[in-house]
Amino acid sequence: MENSNKVTVDRSKIRMAIETGVPLSITTYTLPHDVEVYMTEVLTVFLTELGQKQMIEYLSYCLSELITNAKKANTKRVYFRTKNLDINNIGDYEKGMATFKEDTMKNINYYLELQKKAGLYVKFRLQMRKDKIRIEVRNNAEMTVFEYKRVHDKLSRAQQYTSINEAISQILDSSEGAGLGLIIMILMLSKIGLTEENFQTLCQDGETITRITLPLNKETQDSLTKLSAEFVKSINEIPQFPEHITKINRLLNDPDSKMSDIAAAISGDVSLTTELLHLVNSAAFALATPCHNVADAVKLIGIRGIKNLLFSIGSMETLSPGNDKVKRKIWENAKKVAFFSYNMARNYCSSERQLIDDSYICGLLHDIGKLLFQTAHPNLINDLRTKFSEKDIPVPVFELMIAGVNHGEIGAMITERWNFPEVITNVIRYHHDPDQAPEAYRKLTSLISLASLMVDYYDGNIDFYQIDESLLVMFHIESQEQFDRIVKKLGQALEKEND
Repeated sequence: MENSNKVTVDRSKIRMAIETGVPLSITTYTLPHDVEVYMTEVLTVFLTELGQKQMIEYLSYCLSELITNAKKANTKRVYFRTKNLDINNIGDYEKGMATFKEDTMKNINYYLELQKKAGLYVKFRLQMRKDKIRIEVRNNAEMTVFEYKRVHDKLSRAQQYTSINEAISQILDSSEGAGLGLIIMILMLSKIGLTEENFQTLCQDGETITRITLPLNKETQDSLTKLSAEFVKSINEIPQFPEHITKINRLLNDPDSKMSDIAAAISGDVSLTTELLHLVNSAAFALATPCHNVADAVKLIGIRGIKNLLFSIGSMETLSPGNDKVKRKIWENAKKVAFFSYNMARNYCSSERQLIDDSYICGLLHDIGKLLFQTAHPNLINDLRTKFSEKDIPVPVFELMIAGVNHGEIGAMITERWNFPEVITNVIRYHHDPDQAPEAYRKLTSLISLASLMVDYYDGNIDFYQIDESLLVMFHIESQEQFDRIVKKLGQALEKEND
């Protein structure tokens, strides 16, 4: 039997999954009681971190119902095999179901062991993506046509009942529980404002997937945006963009400026000169001989490259980590993502010069919203909490912002305040949901999203299953082995660069 030792919920891992929008997944073959309890605890912490405690009771019931049904479906497969019955044949199906419940209840451990040997699993997945919570239960046995029909019949019947008591009193069929649990689940979901449209059952790639999607309602989304805007507005500690950077940027935007004027202005700024020469002499440019002249460096990097360098240096000066360990950690991670982004762009988008030019700066600034939380004084957070409670903005909305759900939006707001280019602002805003980015910036946003996940994977913070498959497909990564090779190569190059 499967080990069922008590597992402690890692709250920090759940917080990270919420911030980054990656899924959490728990897989079991026999669903021992301790694993079921652990799944419920993970769901509870997840919803608590999102300020959605009012959903815990209802969704915990739904989770229990779904994982039990998935385990039962797997048990049914091995039972039919032991009876030499074809589960897809209606005659065999009815014959097997007549004895299934009684036989398996007598010796359930035997059938659970068969499930494990057959590799039949139950998988619980949980994800917060932009404005939706997604709960999934999967098992690797596709439903038969008759099972699928029964499920959808029960979903239709659930609409007829106005209460759980009414449903219980009218359902008598006992062969498969008559879907009573499923009907109760739909009625439970209705208590938190959901309908059958938020519930989906489908078969895909050898799995049966049952999915509950909980969208943040429009009122919550509007309140979250309003709260984020007020947060950015209230951070008086953040100064305007550095004047010396702004001055050079104005020169870059002047069509009458000459490259020699730009080089002279940069030469007068020690930090900018240092960063410029460091950049052109890095492995990214692979120069045969080192460049020590600012004028030559300006020609090599180009106007767009200089602008991006200015935005990079200006942001780092403005949001300097100082002695703040958390801010320093965020910046260190940002530099890794920038390195991975730029090198992925050069290798997988080699013909797209503009995308390559923008990849480093967008990777560097993608999590700037997180830095704003570190910059904000704790008193500001408390003041905002009080202010918005007086305006009847629900506490859960405030908790969503504190959880980091909206850090992309907050980062985008500050770069708009600093008049950054649209490309940078859009990548920051959508880097956890690249499908929603404007078409013109979607590929770059997807690249930054993948690079960020690669860094998290390289640092051991996430597993391969948590990486969005659509991102892998976009950049022609076909297997975990290929992904591992790319990440290892980039990681080694980064370490060499930092030596």
